[in-house]
Amino acid sequence: MKLAVATYGTEGDTRPLAALCIALRAAGHETCLLADANTLGSARAAGIPATPLSGDIRGALAPGQALATAVDRKGGFSQTARALADIANANVMNWMQEIRDAAAGSDALILSGLAAFAGFSVAEALDIPVIGTGLIPITPTQAFASPFLAPGAVPRPLRRFSHQAVNGLLWRAFRTTTNAAREHVLSLPPRKRLWTGHPMLYGISPALLPRPRDWPDNARMCGQWELPVPAWTPPPALEEFLAAGEPPVYIGFGSMAGFDRARLAQAMIEATAGRRVVFHPGWSGVDAGMLPDNFFIVGDTPHPWLFPRTAMAVHHGGSGTSHSASRAGVPSVVVPFAGDQPFWAAQLHRLGVADAPVNGRRLEARALGRAIAFADRADTRARAAELGRQMAAEDGAGEAVAAIEQLLST
Repeated sequence: MKLAVATYGTEGDTRPLAALCIALRAAGHETCLLADANTLGSARAAGIPATPLSGDIRGALAPGQALATAVDRKGGFSQTARALADIANANVMNWMQEIRDAAAGSDALILSGLAAFAGFSVAEALDIPVIGTGLIPITPTQAFASPFLAPGAVPRPLRRFSHQAVNGLLWRAFRTTTNAAREHVLSLPPRKRLWTGHPMLYGISPALLPRPRDWPDNARMCGQWELPVPAWTPPPALEEFLAAGEPPVYIGFGSMAGFDRARLAQAMIEATAGRRVVFHPGWSGVDAGMLPDNFFIVGDTPHPWLFPRTAMAVHHGGSGTSHSASRAGVPSVVVPFAGDQPFWAAQLHRLGVADAPVNGRRLEARALGRAIAFADRADTRARAAELGRQMAAEDGAGEAVAAIEQLLST
């Protein structure tokens, strides 16, 4: 089969879709991945045909931009949703054209992220099947509230409604420009209602988040979609650092930006108290010159290779990093900022592999140090190791490929 796969977001949104494309190609299918240009490195490194979508997600996360401001101020759902809607609304016309061109002659469209509404419209115009995918559970359920709302803020009777309300609010934020693009690009009539009823495949581990019993049959939880461990040779300096002492603390906040860099650096220095640290600056903008000699700075390094060699992972709580740390069997220290990150922080805390989340808006060394001490405990390490063993038995990408083949064969 020929499949077009489209998403839009940060690297954490794109890498799992690249992993899914790799698995699909290994099963004999042809794929093309569309995503923000800044996030396609892993796909291209794996030889996956990739096409950049219009937009600049890294620029949107630069200091002073709306999305960065929402992150920096630990923006609530409304502020973050508005910032995301601004990105989608500015690019939806181009996205529809780009997805339409890439999907021509495809047997189906696989969609995720901010590009989903554009993709649904393209599938309608081309009259081809569509499969939704996600790393965040948005299918309504009574088991938990919408991941975009603060954990514990929604009373149990309103949990299912919270999903419907959030999904509806996002559609209303995108509807006007989506309908304008539908008419201009695809000659389609306006759409009034949100798309529902299509298959949804989640790259989420049931060990980390059990599948809700009240989910419909069209929603499947496959397991993590992780890039294969590459034939990767670490820089000699990194190998030497890892071999020179006890497993270090990993610190990295992925695509998060807009930090008070001096405050972040000082908090990390004080909280780690001279311990060996591997630090991945990511998009944070922290200058290595601000850090002492016990910090070893790395660039993009495969998490499946690095995390098992660490004592713990200090991260922002994105779905991908939360899964990768858990799969590696190491405890987490979670510093959530926005979006679904508090949801995953709460899940890791519930499982006992992380302390209560550390406030990312006002990062304090004392709170970060307490969470590091919790991750150091023997019982925490034992729970993390057991969770890692459970997740290692999963084949999330394989499950997703089987589901896609089954769905498209009927």
